[in-house]
Parts: sequence; structure tokens; C-alpha cells
Amino acid sequence: MINIIIVDDHAVVRKGLMQILEDHSDFYSVDEASSGEELLEKVKTRTYDIIVLDISMQGRDGIDTLKQLRRQNSNSKVLAFSMYPEDQYAMRLLKAGAMGYLNKECHPDEFLKAIERLAKGNKYVSNELAEMLLKNVGVDDSPLHDALSDREFQVMCMMAKGKSPTQISNDLNLSINTVSTYRIRILEKLNLKNSAEITHYAIKSRLVE
Repeated sequence: MINIIIVDDHAVVRKGLMQILEDHSDFYSVDEASSGEELLEKVKTRTYDIIVLDISMQGRDGIDTLKQLRRQNSNSKVLAFSMYPEDQYAMRLLKAGAMGYLNKECHPDEFLKAIERLAKGNKYVSNELAEMLLKNVGVDDSPLHDALSDREFQVMCMMAKGKSPTQISNDLNLSINTVSTYRIRILEKLNLKNSAEITHYAIKSRLVE
């Protein structure tokens, strides 16, 4: 039996993926969690072979959740599942420890294929992402935001979504001063002048909607 948990803050997404898995195989035992915090509590008492993790949730987001899983020495294989383009998020998630990355617009058959590959201990990326990675071998034309640390990247995206420093502080468990420091670093690394330009950059780069 392969234990899988679907982590997404939208119930319709969780239920849909659970139904796809349950219809496909009797060997899948499927659980669900509505947030990163709920997942981290569940893994304290139960072992999951595969975690399907939305990377853009309210509160603790997918990147932060993934890093915390690694700090807790979780051996679960993580499939990052996102509505954002692969070229903007995939490499950051794979470097953080995800075993695969899949866009939410994928066909159910591709979702099942990814689950099967992870279940066998293999990594999974789509054909489109694989081609993109091959094209970029030896090419140094990465976007400016690739220079941001994962935490700076998180803060930038949250700012671009209109969250205040206080909200960011609460969501990421950081002090206001630390959030301000990250903001300064983001502006410097992206060659921007203010928060409005951060929002414009993130939208133009398809990092937020």
C-alpha cells in the first residue's frame, strides 16, 4: 500500500485528486491536508510515501513547508503541484528537495504518471520542462529573481500579492525588522526602487497572478 497525502487549501482540488487516485488503484491510501501546518502535524504521527504539495497556500507556503519537512528528516517524496509556470518555480522547488514538479493544468493521466514514477523512487518532470532544462544547459540568461534566496523569493511574492509587512511577518514567523531587511535586499538584487515596482516585476515575470 502506498500512502499519499494531498496538501492544498482548496477542497475541490483535494477531493478531485483523491478521487483520481482512488479510481486508479486499490494500492493507494489517500489522505488530505488543507495547509502546510496541518501536514506538518500529520507527519509527526503518520508516514507518507508521497506528498502532493501545493506551493501557493495561505499561511505557510509550499517552499517553507518543504524545507520544514526536510528539517524534520521526512523521507516522503514530494511532488510540487502548482498553477504557476514550470520555468519560474520548478528549479527552485527541485533544489529545495522536491522529487517532481507538475502544473495544475496537466491532464489526469500525467498526474498519475508522476505519482507512479515517484512511487518507484524516480524523479518526475514534464517533457516541456525537460526540454527547457536541456536548452538552458551552459546558458547564463537566468532572470534576476534567481539571485534571491528562497526566503527573499517568498517575501517578494507575498509583497506582490498585496500582503502588508505585518501579514508577512505573521505568516512566515519573522520579525517586522527582518521582513524590512528582506525587502531592502530584494530591491537591491532586482534593481528596483519601491514596492510598486516589486509588484510589477512579479506580475510581469508570471510569479503571481
